[in-house]
Amino acid sequence: MTTGTTTVEVRQLSPGASAIEVSGDVTAASEGPLMDAYASASGTGAKVIILDFGGLDYMNSGGIGLLVTLLVRVQRQGQRLMAVALSEHYRQILALTRLDEAIAIHATAADALAAAGV
Repeated sequence: MTTGTTTVEVRQLSPGASAIEVSGDVTAASEGPLMDAYASASGTGAKVIILDFGGLDYMNSGGIGLLVTLLVRVQRQGQRLMAVALSEHYRQILALTRLDEAIAIHATAADALAAAGV
């Protein structure tokens, strides 16, 4: 799925976990593709949703707002949200916004899966 400069791909990593691979820019305009990808990832019965930011070029405040919206949806469904492959810059932003307290951050998807036990 692509919009503007945002591309998202969904991969099932295990029976209990799906990854949403994010590439390009994440802004308010990314809402449609990101939420569609979440619906697709959840449709597999995943209890763990991993956001893979390995291809992230840029995220602004609108993109951070989308992470909050996604976090609320994940929590309402009794799922866990994790993030991997964040640059140090975006790790600091998640720390400043305290999102790192709700979104577990790991270096790789394998690390996230191990931490989640799925």
